[in-house]
Amino acid sequence: MISISANLNIMIKAAEKASKSIIRDFGEVEKLQVSKKGPHDFVTKTDKHVEKILIEELSKTKKNYSFLTEETGIIKNKDNDNTWIIDPIDGTTNFLHGIPHFAISIALKSKDELLSGLIFDPIKDEMFFAEKGKGSFLNNQRLRVSKKNSLEECLFSSNNEGVKFSNLNMRCTGSAALDLAYVAAGRIDGYFQNKINLWDVAAGLIMIKEAGGMVNDIGNFEINNLSIRASSSAIYDKMLKNLNNF
Repeated sequence: MISISANLNIMIKAAEKASKSIIRDFGEVEKLQVSKKGPHDFVTKTDKHVEKILIEELSKTKKNYSFLTEETGIIKNKDNDNTWIIDPIDGTTNFLHGIPHFAISIALKSKDELLSGLIFDPIKDEMFFAEKGKGSFLNNQRLRVSKKNSLEECLFSSNNEGVKFSNLNMRCTGSAALDLAYVAAGRIDGYFQNKINLWDVAAGLIMIKEAGGMVNDIGNFEINNLSIRASSSAIYDKMLKNLNNF
């Protein structure tokens, strides 16, 4: 039996409620692809609507917690030490083009420490979550990072455009949150990215640590322009050496 905190329980319920709107609108986006107007404005409205649902649900029992969100930005409440970090749809371009690979991402930080993270893929019904000191999980199964030792056997992901690594097996999936969740699950061996926002990666960072992986020190939680390096401990140093000039 998995023991989860009250805060994580709130996060799960908020994500589940918001996902209903995403699934409904994703069906409409596929129809809009062939229309003259196109889906751009529709997807923007979906982003904002989903974020609104998440903020409302998370605020029901934690009225004083602050927020950092992709669409709204910083929302300061009475409690500035505890902050919800939200990306309503991580992988918006995939969503926009009718590609079923995107996720809701929610993290909770206290001062400069991540306490919990959740990444929910509503199309595949995969709920990744983690809490400090309690491990990482996919639905109800414990997650562990990959055990591979050779970079040649590994699969990496990065969304930095125009960057190629001829000696690494690379993928670009279009969702940083899911990439990090996949590292925690051992599906992807490593992830690296420059100039990325905190709301894209906060939930995934604690997830990888709790799954036995390693991530670089991102410092004092700057909102954007973060550089992320994440993988299993078995290949972390090798990966960093390979990315020396990246």
